[in-house]
Amino acid sequence: MFPGFEKIVEERIKTAQKKGAFDNLEGKGKPFVLEPAHPASDDCRLAYKMLKNAGYLPPEIELKKKITQAELLLEATDAASARHREITKKLNYLLTKLDFLRGGISPLITDKYQENIIRKLS
Repeated sequence: MFPGFEKIVEERIKTAQKKGAFDNLEGKGKPFVLEPAHPASDDCRLAYKMLKNAGYLPPEIELKKKITQAELLLEATDAASARHREITKKLNYLLTKLDFLRGGISPLITDKYQENIIRKLS
């Protein structure tokens, strides 16, 4: 950091406080409630908090949301339609991707693909 940078920041914060820039912040006048401790190390905890506040979701959570959306679409489509087959492929892809992120293979996928692989190889 630049020498004197912290002093400049502190001065700007104090000036903003005097002008009332922080008067209408959420939670003003209420006790500060700490979130439960994150299992990550102290070094990473602040980074996770910042990512959460910025609306970032970990890849696994993003995939779970997409999987849920695909499942809902699948329920709403006719089982014999081409759209149903497209959504099924997308859902299988998303499940595979999620399992890959977790370092394993889902039994749901294994059974289905195992049958298809055996049928094609026979």
